[in-house]
Amino acid sequence: MSFNQEFDEHSAWRRERARHLQTLAGWLERRDLLDAGARERLAQLQERLASDKVMVAFVAEFSRGKSELINAVFFAGYGRRIMPASAGRTTMCPTELGYDADLPPCLRLLPIETRLQPQSLMEWRSAPHQWERIDLDVNDPSQLAQAIEKVAEVRRVTQEEARALGFWHDEQPDDNPLPGLDGLIEVPRWRHALINMAHPLLKQGLVILDTPGLNAIGAEPELTVSLLPQAHAVVFILAADAGVSKSDLVIWREHLAPSAEHGDSRLVVLNKIDTLWDDLTSPDDIEAQIARQRVQSAQVLGLAPQQVIAVSAQKGLLAKVRQDETLLAESRLPELERALADDVLAHRREILQAHVRTTLQQLRTEVGHLLHARTRELVEQIQELEALRGKNATVIRQMRLRIEQEQREFDAGGARIQAVRSVHLKHLKELFALLGANRIKADVAALAQALKQPGVKFGVKKVYAEAFRRLHGGLADAHRMAAEVQDMLAGAFRSLNAEYGFALQVPERLDLSRYAEELAEIEQSHLQYLGLTNVFRLAQPEFADRLAKAVLSRLRKLYEEASNEVELWNKAAASQLDAQLRERRKNFARRIEAVHRIQEAAGSLDERIAELQARLDDLQAEGDEWTRLTAEASLAEAMPSATPRPEVGLAAQQTASV
Repeated sequence: MSFNQEFDEHSAWRRERARHLQTLAGWLERRDLLDAGARERLAQLQERLASDKVMVAFVAEFSRGKSELINAVFFAGYGRRIMPASAGRTTMCPTELGYDADLPPCLRLLPIETRLQPQSLMEWRSAPHQWERIDLDVNDPSQLAQAIEKVAEVRRVTQEEARALGFWHDEQPDDNPLPGLDGLIEVPRWRHALINMAHPLLKQGLVILDTPGLNAIGAEPELTVSLLPQAHAVVFILAADAGVSKSDLVIWREHLAPSAEHGDSRLVVLNKIDTLWDDLTSPDDIEAQIARQRVQSAQVLGLAPQQVIAVSAQKGLLAKVRQDETLLAESRLPELERALADDVLAHRREILQAHVRTTLQQLRTEVGHLLHARTRELVEQIQELEALRGKNATVIRQMRLRIEQEQREFDAGGARIQAVRSVHLKHLKELFALLGANRIKADVAALAQALKQPGVKFGVKKVYAEAFRRLHGGLADAHRMAAEVQDMLAGAFRSLNAEYGFALQVPERLDLSRYAEELAEIEQSHLQYLGLTNVFRLAQPEFADRLAKAVLSRLRKLYEEASNEVELWNKAAASQLDAQLRERRKNFARRIEAVHRIQEAAGSLDERIAELQARLDDLQAEGDEWTRLTAEASLAEAMPSATPRPEVGLAAQQTASV
């Protein structure tokens, strides 16, 4: 299947998983088995399935056919080009294509002059009045394409302005753009573009990031330290006739290779293989040329040859528009689409499957223990009432007094349970402090100060390493603290289970190691800005300030995610205790009511035992049904998709959606 078809399947899979979780939540709610922790875990997972994004970033130097490739893979259903792809420079600023239901279809453009101000791109996103907005008519492909052409607009500025904007470097004259006859420099008119449109794939969660050439990438730290690392796949485009040029290699080494630990998420495309098609050259010779370019490009970039895919985006787009299967096969575009589907969507689904699987397992265990506790208490009640057969009123009254005494003793033990809570909350407060914003600021304070120093920043690499050493140390402390909280809870739960007959289970051990791995990736992704090749760019106050803000922004997001995971883990433990306390109090009330009814002759002993036996049978049926529901959810979770997909083409989907 093509990437578009695979994405449809992926979206159907997400919807089916969310439906199963909703069914489980409703079943638990109706039976008073859905505690606060389980409710939040299910809600978060359903939200994640509904709003999960898959970002594919396209990176290339100018004139590599990047925008044409985006048109061919994603927008051929419109029957024409949507992204500007004429000869020469096209997309001049980073462009994100996505869908937000709260916004009308529109193109938003951030002026390039905002680079002269200290705000980061993330901050500018929260200032919509600073962006120029153009409404899009998604029913009119011509208007859509014409409006999006604005991302190719340029300005002509003086050398001084170009230097201030980050497009002219006196220390690196070979990388500077050529001035015109009037001495002016051509620079992008816009700093960033956001396109919101109801394309079927975008509506289902696809985000496309179209990045311009080396100058624009290097001048925006947030691209390489925030946006590109977030991409689930990065497609790096080369020209098939030229292979890896000097500027291509700079982009790869400085901006892509440092964060390419997961090599299968980096695909290299040798585009424009149609330039090698030649009536004077045999097909075998053409194939040999393409094979050599693939192998040579892979060697230069340090990749496996299968990660370099040769295509013709222009012929692929033409073939899709004309529905020419022969030309489509010759363009080799389907090979790239299959690679994207296999590498991106399969990996994304594995991650989501792991979360669904973990949540189902936790729920199965927790609800199973709660059902077991209810069953045990019902059996004890039946045995308690069976012991009253043939007994007189005095014995019955004594039993009621004994139950009331047990209830008072249990309530008196609340102080001990509260003490467990207090110790638990004290440890949690210390844990959250290790992951809080104040701790981050303290750890990176010296780095922020070093980046603010004017001129060439000698020694900043050492300060950078020390800052991340402190951050890694703090995360290690948090990991140890989480283990201590876990051990403390395990001991307290064992004691409460023994004393009160609870069935408390400590949640699975909180593992913060993945955040340490992400922290290491963040550290690595910034290093290229601290080397000799960027020493003069780093000397620019505006650039250094943007870099500092980009680092801090990404760190904040990482630590917020870690804090949220701790909070969810805590609720899973606390809500379990609350649920069993609530069940025990209900059980006391039911036991007293049963004896009271017998005392008042409101119901015979046999009738009450029969009621409890019926409830026990219902509880057994609920247990069987819970086992069946979770088994079905687990089975469906492992299937590719349980929802049939109508056989319609992308063009038909687009017509229906717009």
